[in-house]
Amino acid sequence: MRVLSIYNIKGGVGKTATAVNLAYLAAAEGRRTLIWDLDPQGASSFYFRVKPKVKGGGKKIVRGKSDLDDLIKGTDFDNLDILPADFSYRDLDLSFADEKQSRLKKLIAPLKRDYDVVIFDCPPSISELSEQIFRASDLLLVPVLPTTLSLRTLEQIQQFLKKERLRNVKMWTFFSMVDRRKKMHREIPDEFDANAKQHFSSCIPYSSVIEKMGIERRPVVDFAPKSKAANAFQMLWDQVSSSLD
Repeated sequence: MRVLSIYNIKGGVGKTATAVNLAYLAAAEGRRTLIWDLDPQGASSFYFRVKPKVKGGGKKIVRGKSDLDDLIKGTDFDNLDILPADFSYRDLDLSFADEKQSRLKKLIAPLKRDYDVVIFDCPPSISELSEQIFRASDLLLVPVLPTTLSLRTLEQIQQFLKKERLRNVKMWTFFSMVDRRKKMHREIPDEFDANAKQHFSSCIPYSSVIEKMGIERRPVVDFAPKSKAANAFQMLWDQVSSSLD
């Protein structure tokens, strides 16, 4: 079982759209896939038409009093299940504060019987939960906007990993919400791609079809498979998949 986390300190960078579409593509390949919506806002749960509610809440999960198997819901797609969000996840930092550093990794370990890929859709924060996610992940995938402030945020993540001595975290980046009509959105990816290590070359465009996910309530690669956005997600998944294998 491989664990992929879509993470950034910032909100509004395309984490959930990425998590939902990559989960769909992993499942379409025949991989038994679980997406865990860790964001209390519950956007992934909404896109997959699942109520963002977990019996007993996040606190019982952390303490091992809830069996994850009983909380997992099916989606409309073969090979793809979801562990829904819950508003109580806003307190997961407090729940993890007194737990061992690899608690989340241990919680998901039994899932390897049933799943090939687990994808975390992460909330925008850097916290106790973030550290748990880092330690549980085989690959940390960070969406980056082609802006100066977004690149600064990336540096903060890198510095945090170094400070906390999380050297085993395998982190890769990619550009998200790219609008090629803007000069900066053309220049920054080109310059960054030429110099960056552990960076996927695929760019997810800023696109109205991605915004329509809220109306369609399903992945772009399902309802608009020939769109530029769908092709970009497919290219990103091909690169991520190779890195996970």
